[in-house]
Amino acid sequence: MLEVLRRRIVAPLLGLLREGLAPHDLALCIALGSGFGIFPVLGVSTPVLTAIALIRKLNLVAIQLASWLIAPVQLVLIIPFMRLGEWLTGSPPQPLTVEAGMQILGEGVLQAIVTLWDAIVHATLGWSVVAPLAIFLLYRLLTPILTAAAGRLSGPDR
Repeated sequence: MLEVLRRRIVAPLLGLLREGLAPHDLALCIALGSGFGIFPVLGVSTPVLTAIALIRKLNLVAIQLASWLIAPVQLVLIIPFMRLGEWLTGSPPQPLTVEAGMQILGEGVLQAIVTLWDAIVHATLGWSVVAPLAIFLLYRLLTPILTAAAGRLSGPDR
């Protein structure tokens, strides 16, 4: 398992550093990709992150890789984000589970949006409270780690 993680995640990220991507830029790509990758509305993060990467001139591969890797967590966080949004607005909790949400999605995207509108709004509100801080903290955590890794990659013995 560790070898798979090293080969499929760590090696490509180190490869970006070897190719000259600045550690702080890679940290920003990972932080933004992870933060927007957990956005509680399915299908939104890919186009949003593509636009962010193009506008900010960030590495599209790195930002989308981070989003792709965090995707399973996105599903797990939809209900907690919705509950946080309900709590913030003082709304009563909706009787919704992940299974029920997936069943509604099976009826079509437009029908799901109409049916789940309040849940979408509450989940987005909950995400908007958590995500900026999570992105900032992840960026601050990763920058020194990736700077050290880049230093080792470009050291005199390499």
